Amino acid sequence: MAFFGAIRDYSRQRDAADSAKVDFVELFFDLVFVFAITQISHFLLHDLSLKGLAESALLLTAVWWVWVYTMWVTNWLDPATPPVRTMLFALMLAGLVLSTSIPAAFAGRGIVFALAYVSMQLGRTLFMLWAVRHHDDANFRNFQRIAVWLSSSAIFWLAGGLAMPEYRLPLWAAALAIEILGPAVGFWAPRLGASITTDWNVSGDHMAERAALFIIIALGESILVSGATFSEQEWSLVSLAAFLTTFVASVAMYLIYFNLGQSAAHHKIAETDDPGRIARIAYTYVHVLLVAGIIVVAVSDELVLDHPLGHAEAAMIWTSVGGTALYLVGNLLFKRYVNGRVPLSHLVGLVLCAGLAVICPALSPLAIGAATSAILIVVTVWEYRSYKQRKLNPH
Repeated sequence: MAFFGAIRDYSRQRDAADSAKVDFVELFFDLVFVFAITQISHFLLHDLSLKGLAESALLLTAVWWVWVYTMWVTNWLDPATPPVRTMLFALMLAGLVLSTSIPAAFAGRGIVFALAYVSMQLGRTLFMLWAVRHHDDANFRNFQRIAVWLSSSAIFWLAGGLAMPEYRLPLWAAALAIEILGPAVGFWAPRLGASITTDWNVSGDHMAERAALFIIIALGESILVSGATFSEQEWSLVSLAAFLTTFVASVAMYLIYFNLGQSAAHHKIAETDDPGRIARIAYTYVHVLLVAGIIVVAVSDELVLDHPLGHAEAAMIWTSVGGTALYLVGNLLFKRYVNGRVPLSHLVGLVLCAGLAVICPALSPLAIGAATSAILIVVTVWEYRSYKQRKLNPH
């Protein structure tokens, strides 16, 4: 009986005072993704073409999808219990294989990447089916549907891993499209039907904190890259100015997300009657845009530090301005969904990015980096002042 389903219930205890607390083993698990994000940023840095951008976007989305599925599972299961903790350790090992294969994922290690990815997605799903079979009928049916979708995408992942490199991107894009579409349609499957978001009884506090911690991981990686690059340079006023510019950008990105957006979303998902609906849109889909923006800005930071003066190449312009705009779009969508309105400050920031893109060819990399940092500061201050005014004049 235990083979087909766990006798003991390993679910999180919702009524405990610290039931939504993030466990240390979850933070330990996240360390693998610090490495994965570093690998992706270096992958993009070494190939700043449209092809490199598309491949980097696919790799980032795949890594995010592995992490976010695990976040959902540890929201339902108690990571302090030995079986769940062992499952996370197994995922960490597979995640390290996945991360180390990223630099050659579109070359000689495609099948390694695919096998690691599929084993993580399907292995975790099978574990969840075993854990909830006798304890949560709705979630058991939910993960039966998920198993169908992930098994379908696995065909394309493995086919892409075995295919010639030139055919790998479309095959893997098809696999990822299947997995991205799944939650949007409730993982509908023949004879199994579709899941509804009210079946996804998640802990809003835990979900919000886990997503925020991943943003910290991404921001931390960008600071590590800047610090490592600056430490290897000959120090001068110019290199110091470039370093300060990258640091200010990281601080501003932190404030834009954590000053208002994260706390507002935290309260909303914790108080709603349908936290699964918010978690699906705000944390599963939208947050990957925030992470992508941070990674692209981190690449531009390294370009600024390497060559702060002189002519700004196209790659420098699109990573700096484009990364900043992408991060603002992610925050705009996140806050629009949570608060029901589009922050004017973020629209202004996007307009300023568009204006900056027009004059970028006449600017140095340092000037472009300083300008994008200034835009992020303007957005931060504008949003905070608007919030204060609404608090003083609610009507």
